[in-house]
Amino acid sequence: MKKLVYTGKTKDVFALDNGNYLLKFKDDCTGKDGVFDPGENSVGLTIDGVGDVNLRMSIYFFEKINAAGIKTHYINANLDDTTMEVVPAKPFGKGLEVICRHKAVGSFLRRYSDYVQEGADLPAYVEMTFKNDAKGDPLVTKDGLVVLGVMTEKQYDDMKAMTQKITQIVADDLKEKGLILYDIKFEFGYGKDGEVILIDEIASGNMRVYKDGQYIDPMTLSKLFFAK
Repeated sequence: MKKLVYTGKTKDVFALDNGNYLLKFKDDCTGKDGVFDPGENSVGLTIDGVGDVNLRMSIYFFEKINAAGIKTHYINANLDDTTMEVVPAKPFGKGLEVICRHKAVGSFLRRYSDYVQEGADLPAYVEMTFKNDAKGDPLVTKDGLVVLGVMTEKQYDDMKAMTQKITQIVADDLKEKGLILYDIKFEFGYGKDGEVILIDEIASGNMRVYKDGQYIDPMTLSKLFFAK
């Protein structure tokens, strides 16, 4: 038996009898005015089959990250019904997004265009935002997260280090395929012992990737990624 407990932008979440959760991947993408943008905080378009390819890419990277000794919530997946079983994890606060940037694009460029050129190199720059659509997913600092009681300093440091390691794993894999990662978005939670774990998904809809200087949309990226 499964019980719907949450309806998200790109996934629905079901509680299972065994205490785990089931994520149902949908064909919705974040964006604005019909254009995909992982930095936007609302569903902007629907692309047939994107749920399936996002799940496939998530499986690929979760297994690779687990093999690298980095803890995730991934247990197994079923491609036939585009679902993934995961261990339970508590969110930080009411939800936190963690972005790692290798290049200056998207919302980073919009905020800091007076100080940086589009496409400028960034040193695995990590920033965190609260998941709050009404407030535009506001940025929050380490000090802010600690003083608000969202996480401890150690949890922040662990999360930042994990984010940079995971981003490098993804970037190296994409580079082997002739693709360049500009930025990527993750979500983390924590278990009963407070240990930080990677949750949610790792898919084309959560990253900006370029080839030969040109941005690649999520479906094209997925096709290139899995091309033999």
